[in-house]
Amino acid sequence: MIKLIIYISIFISAIHSKYEYNRVFIQNSKLNVNGTEYFIKGICYDPVPIGETKRNFEMIDKDLSLMKEAGINTIRVYSPIDEVKILDKIDKAGIKVIISFGYNQNGYYDILNNTYLEYVKKYKNHNAILLWELGNEYNYHPEWFNGNIDNWYNSMNSAANEIKKIDQNHPVSTAHGEIPDDKARKIGSNIDIWGINIYRWDDPSSFISEWEKVSNLPIYFSEAGSDSYMTKDFKDFKKGINEEAQAAANKTIINNVFKIRDKVAGILIFQFVDGLWKAGNPKIQDVGGWAPNSSGVPYDGTANEEFWGIVDIERNKKKTFEVIKELFKK
Repeated sequence: MIKLIIYISIFISAIHSKYEYNRVFIQNSKLNVNGTEYFIKGICYDPVPIGETKRNFEMIDKDLSLMKEAGINTIRVYSPIDEVKILDKIDKAGIKVIISFGYNQNGYYDILNNTYLEYVKKYKNHNAILLWELGNEYNYHPEWFNGNIDNWYNSMNSAANEIKKIDQNHPVSTAHGEIPDDKARKIGSNIDIWGINIYRWDDPSSFISEWEKVSNLPIYFSEAGSDSYMTKDFKDFKKGINEEAQAAANKTIINNVFKIRDKVAGILIFQFVDGLWKAGNPKIQDVGGWAPNSSGVPYDGTANEEFWGIVDIERNKKKTFEVIKELFKK
């Protein structure tokens, strides 16, 4: 009986230890992981192979190796990763992951069908998890919510509340396109930290003064960056594939964010690998594509959707890779 009690005590202690080890909270408007301030130096990650339209993780080992080399400590995915071996690899690489739940994903851990709660229950104690994130710039798509974006904000806020009933160990965020208005912030009262997808040329720092006038909640830049294709000449950057323009823009963006790092919880560059599925034939890299509010993309005011990677589809490093590596490893 004594041995059984000891074994049970050890088992409970191990569970508690793991639970406490994975504690993420907000302190002084910053993320804090297990008692240490955590600044996001991140990358958006949606690895869709050439010729396909859905992501898979066949290149995860190579990708994580490159991310570690670049000093990336956080990845943001656009739908949950339901493979514990992939989450284990991310954790082993010393990287955290922001898990995003979509509203209607045909039942795949989505908000409409309440299946997102199954995921939270299943993975809330996994050490790779940093944040739960609800939606991705849905404010640009009221047509998805019967023409009334308030329907989304109400669903978002309810989902945040339900997550907190299950998991008090991770903050809940949303990725919003640009600054949320008064109504969005009021309805979204259960959001702990706001993610902001921001494309203001090469300086998103002006957002801070605007935000401080309306809210004291913490923020992180959930998307920022530039692509490697110029649709027109701009100063010394010539039309066509132009890695120099992407590298220059990302360098300036990151430096400007680092100047205000006392007022922001971090930045995620969009994105890790080129997405050949976005604008045409997924077997080739097409010019084109469109994204909401993309006129602020440096340095041509156009979001060329298949050219955003810091590596190409074969994982060859673009010029921006070395820039990000230098800045993230400082």
